[in-house]
Amino acid sequence: MRKIRAVSAVVAAIGFVAAVSGASSASAESCPGNPDALGTSRTIVISPQEYQRVGSMQYKQNLPLNDHEVVLTFDDGPLPPWSDRALDILKSQCVKVAYFIVGEMAHVYPDVVRREYEAGDTIGTHSMTHPIFQRLTGDKLAYQIDAGIASVEAALGDPNELAPFFRIPGFGRSDIIEKALADRSLVVFSTDVTADDWFRHISPAQIVQRAMSRLDKRGRGILLLHDIHPWTVAALPELLKQLKEHGYHVVQVVPPAPRGPLIAGGPGAWARAAAMPLPGLIDVGAVSPTWPQANGEPGSASEALAAPDAAAFDVARTLPDAADTDAAATAKWPQLADVTPPNVESDLAVPGLAELGVSLRGHTLVATEIKELPQVASHERFDHGRFRRVHYHGRMREHRPLRRAGSARRHRADAQPRSHSA
Repeated sequence: MRKIRAVSAVVAAIGFVAAVSGASSASAESCPGNPDALGTSRTIVISPQEYQRVGSMQYKQNLPLNDHEVVLTFDDGPLPPWSDRALDILKSQCVKVAYFIVGEMAHVYPDVVRREYEAGDTIGTHSMTHPIFQRLTGDKLAYQIDAGIASVEAALGDPNELAPFFRIPGFGRSDIIEKALADRSLVVFSTDVTADDWFRHISPAQIVQRAMSRLDKRGRGILLLHDIHPWTVAALPELLKQLKEHGYHVVQVVPPAPRGPLIAGGPGAWARAAAMPLPGLIDVGAVSPTWPQANGEPGSASEALAAPDAAAFDVARTLPDAADTDAAATAKWPQLADVTPPNVESDLAVPGLAELGVSLRGHTLVATEIKELPQVASHERFDHGRFRRVHYHGRMREHRPLRRAGSARRHRADAQPRSHSA
């Protein structure tokens, strides 16, 4: 019995080793041209319904990572040529990351955003212009969130290609900001580990040392980097090498698919257009129209209608008469000269607003006549000559008449000498 248990344990151990080696070989095979690539071990689906705010630097909720698993994230891009070079390095190692894109950068460099997405990376957003976020409220906050999303969606070409992931610039969180992001069903990404690569004059070696030491201390987590800095791009090859040597596995975060539109209130905020009181206005409380439904089960075979009999048709009436056919063939068709083009005097008048049924405010008018606008007498019209002054630096200054291009300026030598009193 003991021998059987020992053999079973050995077989289980061999199976475990084979599974691990098989996983590593599969990772190597999935990265053409680089058998020693770090690769991407797995992907995890992050849904806004399960994860609202993640990252131990600011929040209690963390990503479901195992020991020695890391999620690589890059902020503030894209910015050629550094973003392109960073992407090339990551692709050479078959590493998938998450980008948090600034809207105005996506507007200027949409081809780089598209290239990152086509490489299989996750695309999130990072506001429109990367302002100091803690000071924003109301319309300014909504603009930074929504305009940034719209710009990145435009760069991608398809709204469904954008992940509902958002990173607050500078981690400048507030309750108002987090509520606005939650209303849009966006997952807020903070971070677990930073490499301080936003500091100027930091060396690539320092970036690698700080990232690895802090990762080793936590054992897992989200790593924040910036693909817009040349020193970060220079540190990336060594960082990926040390991640592999220290036994870390890269995990990619992805959104659930398919994903609905990013709107305040989630997909439930959409209302059917047919149920709206006015076209173009969203009425959250509107009731969707009820469409007719089928009554009961389909009828039985005995209730089916019988096929029509040929005797029910008057075949003689359906066939054309030979005489009528000959008459149609010999009919004289009108020639081009017989058609008189319309004369200028006979042209129709241009329809007015009343005939079109459109008011000056753009609303459609039904059985309503537009009264003729009152005419203003010439002596009562607005006289622009009376207002020849403008407000400049808090004072009223007269506009001087413009000098014509052909008029010559009198020089002091041409002017008459003034008589000086003794």
